Amino acid sequence: MLEIRSRISAGILTPGGRLPSVRRFAAAMGASPSTVVEAYDRLEAEGIIRGRRGSGFYVTDAGLPPRTPTRMGIMEADAARTPEIDPFWVSKQSLDAEPSVLKPGCGWLPDDWMPVAALRRGLRTLARADGALLTEYGGTRGPLALRRLLLARFAEEGIGASLDQVMLTGSGTQAIDLVCRLVLQPGDAVLVDDPCYFNFQALLRAHPVRVVSVPMTPWGPEPEAFERVLEAETPRLYITNSALQNPTGATLSPQTAHRLLILAQTHGLTIVEDDIFADFEPAPSPRLAILDGLSRVIRIGSFSKTLSSAVRCGYIAARPEWIEALADLQIATSFGAVSPVAGELVAGILGGGGYRKHMDEVRHRLAYARIDVAGQLGRLGIVPWLMPRGGFYLWCRLPDGLDSASVAQRCRDEGVILAPGNVFSVAQAAGAFLRFNVAQMGDPRVLACLARAMG
Repeated sequence: MLEIRSRISAGILTPGGRLPSVRRFAAAMGASPSTVVEAYDRLEAEGIIRGRRGSGFYVTDAGLPPRTPTRMGIMEADAARTPEIDPFWVSKQSLDAEPSVLKPGCGWLPDDWMPVAALRRGLRTLARADGALLTEYGGTRGPLALRRLLLARFAEEGIGASLDQVMLTGSGTQAIDLVCRLVLQPGDAVLVDDPCYFNFQALLRAHPVRVVSVPMTPWGPEPEAFERVLEAETPRLYITNSALQNPTGATLSPQTAHRLLILAQTHGLTIVEDDIFADFEPAPSPRLAILDGLSRVIRIGSFSKTLSSAVRCGYIAARPEWIEALADLQIATSFGAVSPVAGELVAGILGGGGYRKHMDEVRHRLAYARIDVAGQLGRLGIVPWLMPRGGFYLWCRLPDGLDSASVAQRCRDEGVILAPGNVFSVAQAAGAFLRFNVAQMGDPRVLACLARAMG
């Protein structure tokens, strides 16, 4: 089978071309005719070749080497080339990895950290629900039960929002994409932190905009640099994590939050505050959406980090007129909000008493894991930029002279996926850093592989 595939890939066999007879190919391969018959049967089952009675086997169009889509077009795949380490790299490596691959660079918790039992109970309950829930489209803003639960959570924080200020989306990423579609025009500048979550950059590449950045500090973006960028680039949008910023784990200080909101008001800047890590904090920290009251700030979030990344459900909280326009956009692009099944499943778990207990346990485990992993990395000379107050990321500097992209490539070759620093940096100023997911560092092979990759 491999030999036939290689001949097709090399162009020796082309669509419509006839394969060697069973007897001749068996002699050439030093195999029995029955082995060749089985190989041909399997290739035919895959659609790569097709048998013609009394004539033999022929290559189909399905046997052509695959053409691989790129981000901005179509090009021939080159399986031998080294993948470019860009904002898509970690996502592709982690999402497409075989189960045996270790993923300390990924952005989610392991299965045994997640509330699987609660998810199973929720799915059993939904299986007994009215048939319409399982077969029909959902509303344009998502299930009412989950929206009300979100409003109750907002009220606990001090945000007095109403139902017409909240809508559900298919994911947190979709929420940001909808906001970009609403707010941005071609050529606009969008401001992000440096470093920032790599998928912010990946998503913005799908929009005809300029991406500019501001240096991150342990207390949020550097205010003076923030002001300089606003004056020089006049960005329309600023996308950030205020709490447990990805990848650094930094948390916004009250002073920085106050300064940012004044600058946003002065320069007509809209802020998207991605609050996906809120429930990992031991106690709430300052939020731009709370201080602003959802005037210039749009809050988004999802439940992929705390409940399940397989159950995609996000939300947007903003001014009523923005939600109205965003709902129209969501109809145009997705014909509705979140899947009714996903929305009701999340609502059932959040509304039960087990979610808070689950998050208490996760925060407790992460507190120990951060200290333990920081100590293990320290013995390799890898030092955290700061010790976050919560969450599962450590943003760490490598010893002098080491490049994180090179280290990540060597580890990838051994089946360990890391997150090199420059995939997070618009300015490409983080080549000496790696982001580690402490919950994914339990296998001793990770540190052993890392030590070898560092030389």
